[in-house]
Amino acid sequence: MMCALTAGRRGRSVVLVDHAKAPGEKIRISGGGRCNFTNLHAGPKNYLSGNPHFMKSALARFTPADFLAMVEKHNITWHEKTLGQLFCDDSARDIIRMLLDEMRAAGVDMRLGVEISDVGKGEGGFRLSTGDGEIHAGSLVIATGGKSIPKMGATGFAYRVAEQFGLALTDTRPGLVPLTLDPGLLSELVPLSGVAVDAEVRHGKTAFREALLFTHRGLSGPAILQISSYWREGDEVTLSLEPDVDFAAVLKAAKRDNGRQAVQTVLAQHLPKRLAQYVVERQKIDRPLADLSDKALEMLAAFLHGWTIKPAGSEGYRTAEVTIGGIDTAGLDSRTMAAKAVPGLYFIGECVDVTGWLGGYNFQWAWASGHATGESV
Repeated sequence: MMCALTAGRRGRSVVLVDHAKAPGEKIRISGGGRCNFTNLHAGPKNYLSGNPHFMKSALARFTPADFLAMVEKHNITWHEKTLGQLFCDDSARDIIRMLLDEMRAAGVDMRLGVEISDVGKGEGGFRLSTGDGEIHAGSLVIATGGKSIPKMGATGFAYRVAEQFGLALTDTRPGLVPLTLDPGLLSELVPLSGVAVDAEVRHGKTAFREALLFTHRGLSGPAILQISSYWREGDEVTLSLEPDVDFAAVLKAAKRDNGRQAVQTVLAQHLPKRLAQYVVERQKIDRPLADLSDKALEMLAAFLHGWTIKPAGSEGYRTAEVTIGGIDTAGLDSRTMAAKAVPGLYFIGECVDVTGWLGGYNFQWAWASGHATGESV
């Protein structure tokens, strides 16, 4: 939609074809229905790609401020939630309406519920065989996303077209996705299902500080979704619960003040009660503070800030918000998103090997890459 309206403003004749029956379904369900439409801090550092420089040009030429100007032009009220995340005050449907209005003003011909059965290329450009007849165009832009959330209509269409025209693909995997646990650990943690806690989750040198949520399948919450994009099967992640709390100092002070207190009582002042209970039972220290040495309290604190878990896997594309990897950026022009070896063919958005963090970054890549192509197609 961003690419179409940008090209239409330039007087280009644009047809937008979508097999979905309604436009912008991924927008509609995002941000709990309020659409986290961009992030004030969006920059190259917030993206994963085989080429960390590829997204610089597009992001610099269409910034969060540029999208926000469009939002305000349409009188859509918004708010900043946390960490630069911008949401609609009312509904994600406001963003969809805005894009539809802009496309209409630019003369875009949108065709919904239309399947594409074949894509071909001749001297005059591209030929699309669709359920609505043939479409001929001088340029073809593929903006069909990755494999994430197939129930919303996601397919590997973009990858098939890329391979058809000789473009290389990088390995793909689910990203921004909950992590699952092996049956033994899962059964142990089931009593914590629904418990959320502030945590820093680390994988190697990468760390995210946000909420961690225990679920009936494993681990979720923003901190886990963020780290999942870096995690690979067989790797461990390290959890630091309530990182700002010096548990060693807290426990020693409580021991001095009232050694008859149970460890669980003190932990429950800083952690959810069920989590505090689990920790003392797991560490086998369910007794009064006076019965524990300072070293034992320090070991407990070290566990709380360095709990290492090896996830069994992820929930996969079914619940993943994005697809990591995709069309190799080496075959694309970073200014226009054009396929270097196929004149008139462009790939934008999630189908390209550019994946943002959680928090509006992937929408900003969609707007920026769409705008870049719309300006040049």
